[in-house]
Amino acid sequence: MRLENKVAIVTGASSDIGISIVKRFLEEGAMVVLIGRNLKTLEKARKDAGHEDKSVSITCDVTDEAQVAQTVSQVIDEYGKIDILVNGAGALNDPIHFHEMSESEIDKMINVNIQGVFKPTKAVLSKMSQVKSGVIINIGSISSERAVPRVHLAVYSATKAAVSMFTKAIAVEYARQNIRCNCINPGIINSGMIKPYLDDPDARKVLEDRLPLNRIGEPADVANAVLFMASDEANWITGTVLDVDGGKSASEA
Repeated sequence: MRLENKVAIVTGASSDIGISIVKRFLEEGAMVVLIGRNLKTLEKARKDAGHEDKSVSITCDVTDEAQVAQTVSQVIDEYGKIDILVNGAGALNDPIHFHEMSESEIDKMINVNIQGVFKPTKAVLSKMSQVKSGVIINIGSISSERAVPRVHLAVYSATKAAVSMFTKAIAVEYARQNIRCNCINPGIINSGMIKPYLDDPDARKVLEDRLPLNRIGEPADVANAVLFMASDEANWITGTVLDVDGGKSASEA
């Protein structure tokens, strides 16, 4: 049990990747708090993850500082501590040209993907600093490292690049307080908006052929990396951005 007696918060917990992270944490003995905006989808995710006696759902808008502070205080009051925060909440815009994006869509991407990481991190750091212990894991994207021709994700890529640098800065700033911060950058994962595309065998093969490991990633692949970073096995790893992408970022194709 790598996370026995640990208390973990997972934002964006009702997403495919979020559910997989919750499931792996529960399997390794953690008490997990699922965070999201919709209680119905959170409760479905909690049921799908199993071990319902070791998890709880709390609705919270991670872009709202007051709601985040209240949620963190609620977790502390109930469980006495927060050992792990996974910032998994995120938004992906439709792949359109940057000049065609509305200001509201740009603002949404910045609020969810940047402020939605900043605010939970700030709230838990105030608690982790008191006990000089904690782990923060941010979910980024390999889109933070490279632009893909004909896939127009300028704002999404920029927000995820901000998360990568934020990870490194927080890791250094809080290292002497024994608080680790790392980032996981997923590649093409069988989750969310890409699922319908992967249902087409021809489209799926095109993507698979461009990956060195020749397969699409699964949410469990990301969850396993998150679990490792959350565990004591990674206690000398901080400020690291780990690509979980089947070798895509190492290739030229």
